[in-house]
Amino acid sequence: MWKVLSFLQKNLIWTIPFMMVSGIVSGYFFNMSFLKLTVMPLTFLMVYPMMVNLHIEQVFSFEGTKSLIVAQIINFGIIPFIAFGLGNFFFPDSPMIVLGILFAALLPTSGMTISWTGFAKGNMNDAIKMTVVGLILGSIATPFYAKWLMGEVIDMPIGKIFSSIAIVVFLPMVFGFLTKKFVTSQKLFTHG
Repeated sequence: MWKVLSFLQKNLIWTIPFMMVSGIVSGYFFNMSFLKLTVMPLTFLMVYPMMVNLHIEQVFSFEGTKSLIVAQIINFGIIPFIAFGLGNFFFPDSPMIVLGILFAALLPTSGMTISWTGFAKGNMNDAIKMTVVGLILGSIATPFYAKWLMGEVIDMPIGKIFSSIAIVVFLPMVFGFLTKKFVTSQKLFTHG
């Protein structure tokens, strides 16, 4: 198992696109709806181990503010317009597909961002901040972008978005913190 994870970690540039293409191909040829129930638990299990070594005080600090601002400028000032342009270029007669592409661009991923950052040994604190801020801003901005660019009025399920953030980010963070406290107390107890 550790060899597989090590291989994935060392080859993220190839394994991520491979997994994405595999998912698209599987979804095209097979009914994969049975996997819906596994998304949240598996995402939790992927994020939780990354949270054990997290320094929570750094997540809530102002460290990394520049990278957070740059990420949000890219997320909401550049990517939606590229997605809108590509959607109109490739699907000029399908406004609902263009709207779907716009939604995909406006609502960033949550657990996967944190998981892959952890696998790549990236800055987890910044990844968590970017994920939470991006999801909140995305849920607020999406109706405005849809109205402005597409003339569509949509109602965003803000409650579901916040519950998703809680399950994918904050719950693993709490469990990771408690696990870290438990493990360090056990080490102190056995060595003291």
